[in-house]
Amino acid sequence: MIHWDEVGKSGSARWHSENAIKPHQKVILADDTLTADLAYRSACEGTAMLYRGDFQNARQLLQALVRRVDKPSKKSTRVDRVVKEKAKSPLDIFNLHRLAQSQRARVLGMVLIQINADHTIPLRRAPDVSQACLEAYGEQTEPYVISLRELLGVISAHEWRKKGVPVLARDDEEIRIHPHYGVFSPIRGEYIELVLKAPLPSAIQKNSIAFDIGAGTGVLSVVLAMREIKQIIATDLDDRAIACAKENIARLGLSSQIEVLKTNLFPEEKAALIVCNPPWLPARPSSSLEHAVYDPESQMLKGFLENLKDHLLMGGEGWLILSDLAEHLGLRTRAELLLWIQNAGLKVLGRLDTKPTHQKVFDQENALYKARSAEITSLWRLASA
Repeated sequence: MIHWDEVGKSGSARWHSENAIKPHQKVILADDTLTADLAYRSACEGTAMLYRGDFQNARQLLQALVRRVDKPSKKSTRVDRVVKEKAKSPLDIFNLHRLAQSQRARVLGMVLIQINADHTIPLRRAPDVSQACLEAYGEQTEPYVISLRELLGVISAHEWRKKGVPVLARDDEEIRIHPHYGVFSPIRGEYIELVLKAPLPSAIQKNSIAFDIGAGTGVLSVVLAMREIKQIIATDLDDRAIACAKENIARLGLSSQIEVLKTNLFPEEKAALIVCNPPWLPARPSSSLEHAVYDPESQMLKGFLENLKDHLLMGGEGWLILSDLAEHLGLRTRAELLLWIQNAGLKVLGRLDTKPTHQKVFDQENALYKARSAEITSLWRLASA
């Protein structure tokens, strides 16, 4: 629960944070009279502000905080200067960047919104967010408080879910994947192209069965289905991902071809082709939303490699889709990856490479630009040694 004082009385509500932030201890009420400078000072001092004014004014206040965080005054310490002065290696740059992002999120997360049990917002000019919040949080029985920044993320995810993300074409028809809140959106299309182009293993001709490990939205299962693989088993542990994959597969009429299972990595069976697109960076996620990007100590990557051999049919292949960004950041070396492959009793049959084309690759102001501009995304074709 989160607590505050209001007109001489104590107020409280259930607290929710996808970043696993504990309920704020210092909470004041805020309204349209609060200036951006005072709000910024309060946020930096660790005081959260529960907004009681106009919703659109709350959004403007948050935008003002963004400007102050991203472009601090000359008297304050600029993050980019700190990085240049203190960073001794790519790993230093990554760690400082993560620290800066964490501090930014903490400050911007200090503007709070109370939401009713039916997911409506009791503020003037508040939008109808009931469907977006229902999709993200499910049915609720009591009011709750979240950060405005998180709420805006929920609203954005709802729009992505409605519109969908175009991933490929089938018979002149554009195929879209509709990501759910908390499930990684397949907006980086370069790895999808790799799965479309890689030659299928010969074992597929006798046993047309494939696994999609860590399916997420189910996008790679859909791609495999488009490549006319008859039976596909998609696995994931996250309930949001399971629901998302099932919905996308059903929407495309592929439920008879693709089965979705909640399990850790592999199903019990064997397959001619096993595809895995694990989180690419071996670091600790700071929120539930980052689990698709960060894999602590490369646990999923190692688990996939170590057990792949036992689940491949004769002549089968495992396709590991992995960026080398971790190597450019000093988080993992190519030698380590090759040793893990060798120790798992696997051999490399080939590798398909491509250059990412997303916006961050070209953003020279980004602290990780040097590493991102050198990044290569690869599909590793693996088989039993």
